[in-house]
This record gives sequence, C-alpha cells and structure tokens, in this order.
Amino acid sequence: MDRRYFLMSSVGLPLLTMAACQSSTRTEPRKLVGRSSVRAIAFDAFPIFDPRTAFAEMSEYFPVNGDRLRRAWFAKLFAYTWLRTSGERYTPFDTLMEDSLRVSAVDLGMTVSDRQRSMILASFRTLPVWPDVRAQLNTLHGQGLQIAFLSNMSEDMLRANMRHNQIEGLFDFVLSTDLAGAFKPAPAAYELAVDAFGLHPSEIAFAAFAGWDAAGASWFGYRSAWINRFGAVPERLDAEDVIEGRDLSILQQFVCAIDQTGVS
Repeated sequence: MDRRYFLMSSVGLPLLTMAACQSSTRTEPRKLVGRSSVRAIAFDAFPIFDPRTAFAEMSEYFPVNGDRLRRAWFAKLFAYTWLRTSGERYTPFDTLMEDSLRVSAVDLGMTVSDRQRSMILASFRTLPVWPDVRAQLNTLHGQGLQIAFLSNMSEDMLRANMRHNQIEGLFDFVLSTDLAGAFKPAPAAYELAVDAFGLHPSEIAFAAFAGWDAAGASWFGYRSAWINRFGAVPERLDAEDVIEGRDLSILQQFVCAIDQTGVS
C-alpha cells in the first residue's frame, strides 16, 4: 500500500499527527476552539518561493532606483490584476508582469533595456524556496494533508520554480488562476482548490503571502493563514479567523488545534 495512504488511515494519521504536534518547538499559538478539520492546504506562490533574489537582481541593474522601481512595479502589477478581473479582461500573470514593468519604468523616467527586462522577468522563474519550506511541507505531507499551489502565477511559472527547487513531488495540484480566468481575490479563483481537492471550503486552509490574499481566502470560507515573512502592517479588511506568522510553522495550528482546556 502507498505510504501516504497508509498515513491517512485511521491508525497512521492520528499517531503521526500527535507525534508532530507534541514535538513542535514553535512559540505558544493563539488557541483555536475545537479539533481541526483541515484536510488540505493551498499555497500562494510566495510563502514557498523567496522573491528576494529577483529583487537583488533588480538592484544590481539599478543601484540607485531599483527599490523604487520594484515598489512601483508590484503596485501596478496587482492593480492590473484587480482591474482586469473586475473588467473581465483576463490576461495571464506573466504578460501582466511585463506590461506593468514597462509602464512603471516609463512613469519613473527610467530606461530599462530589453535585455534587462528579460533578465528580471526570467529571475521570477528560478526563485529559491524559503529555508523552512522543505521540512514544513514534508511534515504536512506526513500528517496526511493534500497540498496544492493556488496562485496568480501561470502554471508554467509555477512549474519552472518547482523544477528549479526539485519540489514537484510535494504538491498534489498546481492551480493557476488562468484556469478560472480571474485573479484572486475573485471567488472563482479560490474555488479552484475546492474543485481540485473535492472538499468543503472549511476543510481547506489557505497560506497567503499578502494580507489582502489572506483576507480574500477568509471571505471565501477558507481557514486562512497569513505568512507575513516581511513583517508587513496588517490590513483592515474585516476578515475573520486569519492567523498570522512569520513562517510556515503557523500552519500547524490548523493540524494541532487545541480545545479551550488546552488539551490536544
């Protein structure tokens, strides 16, 4: 019998989950009421892939205004995703990356050559994973959870980064919003994981890199975790039950939920 399906059985999964929960060295989490019903976790791209190497490459090309260009670029990029979704004029994420980079450079009065633009865009296909990723994904797999990407990135971009880090075997599904024709936080985008896993939204956790994405997932009905790796200021978006942490260990709150008495 496949090892993973054995671990999901009535004997293997509880024992392994209990061992993982008892051995955790994380700081005391906010207590959750009731035992976790999470059976799958969907990830945005950037809780897994570290974009800082791409940012560093931009700084090498533009040592004076590189950070300024990056901030303007990403603000424009996500404005484009929301505008195109609301206007029902969907265009794949990699195309929007190039379009928004061109516009942002012109807006700042900066000259970005074709070669520089190509190299910057290519760097987002060879991102490293964050240091905690392999261990945490292996732990989640060992606890019997299904795992997927659910990202605005195209499937081609996601798979290129997966191959670069040799983590293809750690994901059950690779879901790009291209499949929905709408970027997050559109409900149709979040619905992709429901359809792929075949589960109710309440049985799925979503790991977001941005506060707005964590809120969008919560609005949809997912158990939402904000992996706030850069220590960003919390959003004010009336999202309920969003937990926050600086790395993937926060996801163990969904697996190792504790009742009001503090007993696992």
